[in-house]
Amino acid sequence: PAYAIPVALAKAGIGTDDVDVYEINEAFASQASWSVKELGLSMDKVNPNGGAIALGHPLGCTGARQMATLLHELHRRDGSSGSGQNGSQYGVVSMCIGTGMGAAAVIEVPSSAISSRL
Repeated sequence: PAYAIPVALAKAGIGTDDVDVYEINEAFASQASWSVKELGLSMDKVNPNGGAIALGHPLGCTGARQMATLLHELHRRDGSSGSGQNGSQYGVVSMCIGTGMGAAAVIEVPSSAISSRL
């Protein structure tokens, strides 16, 4: 995550401070802690509902669990803390992959999607 997140943010044209919620998989606590420290992220934005250590690390569906947790948190916040243009919110999901690789994705939830939820 420490190397994948900056690449994803650069491709999205935003910085670490623009992101409202980070879901960083905690397959190993030391890897997640190091990534947060290396990126200089606020712990208030990282895994606000708990990560894999608290919620579980479902083999084969980590990304789905992270995405569901991230989207629910962004909707729960109801656009009130959106740092993007017009109140949109940004989230990042990231996980480590075997042999030292990582993956990350930036998700934007526009304020119109937040206000029109069911």
